[in-house]
Formats: sequence, structure tokens, C-alpha cells
Amino acid sequence: MVKQPFQRLLHGVLGSFYYKRAGGLVVNHKLVKLDAGLYLVATPLGSARDITLRALDVLASADILVAEDTRNTRKLLDIHGISLGKRQISAYHEHSAASRRSQFLSHIADGHSVAYVSDAGTPLIADPGYQLVKAARLAKLAVFSVPGPAACIAALSVAGLPTDQFHFVGFLPSQPAGRQKHLKGLMLLSATVVIYESPKRLNGLLADIMTIGGSSRQVAVCRELTKRFEDVQIGQVKELIDFYERKPAKGEIVVLVAADKEVKVDELKIKNALRSAMQTLRVKDAADTVAGAYGQPRRDIYQIALQIQHEERTNQKDLKNKR
Repeated sequence: MVKQPFQRLLHGVLGSFYYKRAGGLVVNHKLVKLDAGLYLVATPLGSARDITLRALDVLASADILVAEDTRNTRKLLDIHGISLGKRQISAYHEHSAASRRSQFLSHIADGHSVAYVSDAGTPLIADPGYQLVKAARLAKLAVFSVPGPAACIAALSVAGLPTDQFHFVGFLPSQPAGRQKHLKGLMLLSATVVIYESPKRLNGLLADIMTIGGSSRQVAVCRELTKRFEDVQIGQVKELIDFYERKPAKGEIVVLVAADKEVKVDELKIKNALRSAMQTLRVKDAADTVAGAYGQPRRDIYQIALQIQHEERTNQKDLKNKR
């Protein structure tokens, strides 16, 4: 096998270099000149081959590598034949000290490229990175997306539930009272709700969904996506409760809850929200804003907004006539 330092030399000369490892995996990445900035690199959920060529290029070329879990990142680099050379992988998670963030930002300000990866999936999507990106933006440093896998999008694509509108909440509070409080609002949305959950809390979550959203609410439980034991169960929530009581779930889980077609949002609240928005926005923009906030069809909200506009103009004319 070609030695790692020599691989990097060949990459620099040839641009792209293919070789086979003992396992028969064909590797393709190249060294590229990266602009100074923070690169948010999405990594596989389970299958190491679910990574983009650009992500491999960035991981091979970045001056500094930062990871939520350095061991997992080293393993990923090794699988794809990416040499660290003289580079080190620095650990960073959401609870890291501000001084740690300042260190990375100083490197960027000095003209270096910093690549950040979370444990799996896309950084910041129910994963660490928010404080780092926020600090970089405040410092007016460049931030680049290197897109790829995200468990929420993978689940939406295979579940068979509506995807025209969805609301991603990540992990709900672990305590039942906090979880139930959040679910009371979520069950009123006219959108598919996407929730991350742990196996030990799945049954409790499903029970709360049934209590608050009704026993016939359509739910999909997507487990171990992209991995060997990937499994998707779809049905009424009461059916899934029975299923997982007989066969306890394992692995990483995404729960999707379909909107209840019977749910009616309080029209008075919508009208009040529209009146408030229309004080500073055009009718169309106000309707778009309120429709998004309440998870309602834009066309329906726009018609209500036009009705309000007509009523207000009529009232203004009546006042003028009385004077």
C-alpha cells in the first residue's frame, strides 16, 4: 500500500488519486485549496459510503479538523484513506468553553480553514455547533456548508407521511411533564412533526402522543436508518404501542407524527395575528408569515387577509362619511 504522506504528495501533484484498500473500498478524494472559514461537514449516519466527494475533499484539505467525537472521525478518515499528516483532530461539543471557540476563530482569522463534524449527520441539526457558528458569524468570519446526511430528512423520505409541511423539534424533554407540555402544541400543527427519541423513552412518547393526539393518529417510527438493521414501522399510534411493547426498540430512532386532519386552528387567533402583521407588512407577506407560523395553507390565510383588508377599508370609508 502507498504510504499516507506519499498519498498526500500525489494528491497535490495529480489532483485526484484512486487506490484500493485491503477491504476493497475504492477511495476518491483530492487536496484542494480552501478559503479561510468554518466548514460544516455532514458525515454518514451509519454507512461510511454515505458521504459526498466534496466532504472527503474538505476533510482531506482543511488546515484544522474539529470533531464532536475524535475517535469516530479518525475511523471515518481511515476508512476513506484520508491522511492526517501533521494535523490533529481537536474535540469540540456544545458545552466546550468559550475559550475553545475563540481558539478556532483565531485560526480562521489568521487565514486557515477549519472543518467541523458532529458525531453523525449534519452539524447543528440536533447536534452541536450552534455556539461555534454563532460566534463565527458575530466575528464576520466565513461559514460554509458541506451538505449531506441528516436523519430527519432521511426519515421523511421513507416514511410515507406528508412532506409538504413539516416541523422538526429534535429531542423533546426527557421528563414526561415537559414532553407532554410540548406535545400539546405540536399536535395542533397542520404539519408532520419530526422527533428524535431514544429507545428507552419511545414507549412513553408514543403513549403521550396517543393521549394528546388520539389513538388513530398516524405515526412512523424509523429506526437505525442506513444501517444494517434499518426498520420503519408505520400505523396508528395505538398499533405501534402494541408492537413495541412486544418487541422493544433498539438503536437510533426518528418518530414522525402526521397532522390530524380534524384539527381546526382558532380563526380568531389567526385574524389577530394577521392584523398585527399587516401593520408593517404587505398583505401577501403578512399572509405568508402567519401561514408559516400556524402551519396553515397560504392560500386560505391570504383569503382571510384580503377579507380583513376589505373590512378595514370599508370601516375607514364609513368613518369619513360620518364626519
